[in-house]
Amino acid sequence: MSALLFPGQGSQIVGMGSEFYEKFDLVKDIFKLADKKLNYPISKMILEGPEGDLQLTKNTQPAILIVSFSIFKVLKEEFGFDFKNFKFFAGHSLGEYSALVCSNALNFEDALYLLHERGKAMQEAVPVGKGSMIAVLGLSIEEVESLISVSNEVEGVCEIANDNANGQIIISGELKKVLKFNEILKSKKVKTIPLKVSAPFHCSLMKPAANTMSKKINDTIFNQPTHKIITNVNAQAESKPENLKKFLIDQIFSTVKWRESIIEMANLGVKNFVEIGPGKALTGMVKRTIKNVNTFSINSITDIESLKNEFKR
Repeated sequence: MSALLFPGQGSQIVGMGSEFYEKFDLVKDIFKLADKKLNYPISKMILEGPEGDLQLTKNTQPAILIVSFSIFKVLKEEFGFDFKNFKFFAGHSLGEYSALVCSNALNFEDALYLLHERGKAMQEAVPVGKGSMIAVLGLSIEEVESLISVSNEVEGVCEIANDNANGQIIISGELKKVLKFNEILKSKKVKTIPLKVSAPFHCSLMKPAANTMSKKINDTIFNQPTHKIITNVNAQAESKPENLKKFLIDQIFSTVKWRESIIEMANLGVKNFVEIGPGKALTGMVKRTIKNVNTFSINSITDIESLKNEFKR
């Protein structure tokens, strides 16, 4: 049994998807459609930069969808890849939109619009410089939760944004509170890494963004997906359109339960995890979380050939 994984923010890089763009007309058509829908040349931004523009959340989010969807279409239409043996689709944060598009639950153009609006709403929810995110390495989620609970001498928001993998947890919140929590971690010799982000994602500070997106998401047509979606919010399989909408709204201010999602899929029998889109972050998280499974990352035509050979065995 197999699962298809789609990356989120942080995987972007100028030039991503360029090999597919140069070789396949269907990818050129996808990029052209995205430019038309968003009414600005996001395809040029993806292929040529500048990097500063691509890193803006309102651009990053649709850009990663464009590349992930392009690779999926190449796999399906140019290489005849059959996804019938895939039981689940799952995406990390904005990657959940890619999962919904590729499972026919959400129209590609609608998803582009929603992600562009989502990026703007998340950016505008907290003034620049007022929020912060850090990666905490080497601790379990229970240990992090315990340390957060004893850091209350400074008021403010400090919450778990992502439970990514064993020993990799992301914290999000107000700058002063996160800085204080970081001091506590350093005093205990815990390694942390500050993240270069424009806003504190996936914490309660994002509720204004969720409110902004609620009507937009609810006004969009969602269909029954061809594959069950493992959602970020509860790490469970979902296929009802109305529930998928609710989870997309809640996801904006809730913890991304990625480690739990991987464990859930493995417990349900998934042995092959295939990541489609820029980077290899998700396959790395799978390897850190569970053993004795196969992982594949698709970033090039060579990667596709290797995947086809593996699945023929």
